[in-house]
Amino acid sequence: MTVKQLTLPELTDACVRLGIPGIGLWREPVRAYGVEATAKLVRDAGLTVTTLCRGGFFTTAAGPEDNRAAVDEAAALGTDTLVLVCGGLPPGGKDLPAARSLIADALADLVPYAAGRGVRLAIEPLHPMYAADRCAVSTLDQALALAEPFPASQAGVVVDTYHVWWDDRAPAAVARAGEQGRIHAFQLADWTTPLPAGVLTGRGRLGDGCVDLRGWRERVDAAGYKGPIEVELFNDDLWARDGTEVLEETVRDYVRHVL
Repeated sequence: MTVKQLTLPELTDACVRLGIPGIGLWREPVRAYGVEATAKLVRDAGLTVTTLCRGGFFTTAAGPEDNRAAVDEAAALGTDTLVLVCGGLPPGGKDLPAARSLIADALADLVPYAAGRGVRLAIEPLHPMYAADRCAVSTLDQALALAEPFPASQAGVVVDTYHVWWDDRAPAAVARAGEQGRIHAFQLADWTTPLPAGVLTGRGRLGDGCVDLRGWRERVDAAGYKGPIEVELFNDDLWARDGTEVLEETVRDYVRHVL
């Protein structure tokens, strides 16, 4: 999504040239290009699909069929991780605990299906400003509570700096998730202010905001995470630019502010 203006062939070519070994994919462009065609494109380029985003929205629009389709797509792409954005309040609802109960029930149905296809579910907590409409899971503690009824190989969490940097309990939750082997994805974006009118597409470039990105990388390292690190920037200004230049810039920012 950082460079959604690039076609998938353009993206894979640029990743190969820049030495980026993997791509976190979203379902919409994959479906548009074709799931099997995308799998072959990435495989032939010598790259891996790090995660597929997204399943979830259990409390609102998405039904079991769509989430099972997401699992099948992840398996076809060769990734073992499906990211879940779990959904906010049901239409007309105001009960956050009840929404989380709906999410827990949906997970109980989806986890065995995913496990049977070699796919683990990564529950992503979103910043509380999204609790009403996108994700009633706002903290890593809440995400872990949903994941812990299942084996760590089947359910875990996403640590996304944009969403959890503010939470003073998050460092301890990262350590606990690491001890349990439940950090299934680690994503980076910066928090800049003032927030844009379109909050969803206002994530900051690495180093442009107030998040201690290197500190978070070191924290996740210390928790034992050995997987890929993804940069996920929803940003209208970046999408309006040349995608290859944005990707090159992102690599430089990553080296400067994260390593």
